[in-house]
Amino acid sequence: MGLILTGICFLSCQSEKEYYIFTSFREPADKGLYLAYSEDGYHWESLGGPFLPPKAGKSKIMRDPSVVRGPEGTYHMVWTTDWKGGNGFGYASTNDFIDWSEQKFIPAMSHEPEVVNVWAPEIFYDDEEDRYIIIWASTIPFRYEKGEEEERNNHRMYYTTTKDFEEFTPTKLFLEPGFSVIDAVIVKRKKDDYVLVLKDNTRPNRNIQVAFGNSPLGPWEDYSAPFSDFLTEGPTVLKEGEKWLIYFDSYGAKTYQAVSTVDFKTFTGIDDQISLPEGHKHGTISTVSKEVLENLKANAKTK
Repeated sequence: MGLILTGICFLSCQSEKEYYIFTSFREPADKGLYLAYSEDGYHWESLGGPFLPPKAGKSKIMRDPSVVRGPEGTYHMVWTTDWKGGNGFGYASTNDFIDWSEQKFIPAMSHEPEVVNVWAPEIFYDDEEDRYIIIWASTIPFRYEKGEEEERNNHRMYYTTTKDFEEFTPTKLFLEPGFSVIDAVIVKRKKDDYVLVLKDNTRPNRNIQVAFGNSPLGPWEDYSAPFSDFLTEGPTVLKEGEKWLIYFDSYGAKTYQAVSTVDFKTFTGIDDQISLPEGHKHGTISTVSKEVLENLKANAKTK
C-alpha cells in the first residue's frame, strides 16, 4: 500500500536523468502489475499492464506492489498474494520491469497458525546495514487490545530482514502503537532520522499520520495528528527538490490524493497539482533510467 526513494540516490544526485516509476494494480487484482511514469513527480502517464501476472500464493492475486532498487541496480518487489487466509507475501526481482525472476511465496507468518492475513508488504533498503527490511500488517485474533474493530481486523505491523531474498531473519513485531495499524512506510531523511508514515485503521479514524524514530526499526514515537481524510490508505513517498510528496489512495472519495511537506509536521494538499491514470491503485514509487523507460514505453501494455 507504499516506498520510497530511500537508502539510494535520489533523482537530484543521479549522474543521468531519472524518471519516476509508480507500481500499481487494478481491481479485482487478478491481472498483475501495472505501471505509470512521471518526469516531475506530479503528473503521471500510464504504461498499462499487466507486466507481471501473479503466480504466487493461493489466491493468485497481486495487490499493493512495493518495489525498491537495491545498490546493485536490481529492483526487488513484494506484494499481497491473498486478501484473506494467507500467511506470506509474493516476491520477484527485475532489472527493467519486463523480464522478471521466478516468483516466490515467502511464508513469513507460517509460525502463527491463527494469523488471518498478510497485507501490504513494504520493502525498504537499509543502506546503513546493507539489508532489506520488509514490513506488513497481520491480524492475530485476541493478541492485542482493540477498539471497535472485530478480532479478525485488529492489525499490527511485523517485519523480517534479508540480504539475498534466500534467507530471512525470524519474523518479529515491528509496530504496536496501541491501535489497529496497516500500510506503514519507512522514510529515511538522513542518518539516525527516520519517519514512519502509517494508517490508523481503527473504525473511527481510517486515516494517515506519521511517527518518528532514529532507526528504520524504531522505536517510533511522537505520533502526529492525521493529515488525510477519513477512508484513506496506501501512502507512498517521494522527494522532489526540497519537498516530500506523500501520495495516498482516498478510497472513500474514489480518487487519488497527495500532500507535500518539508518537515513531516505541516502538510499541504496538492490535489490540484497532480494527475494519475484512471483506476490507479496504491503501490510505491522508485526511479528508472531513460533507457529502461523507453523500453517500457515500447512494451506498453494496453489491457
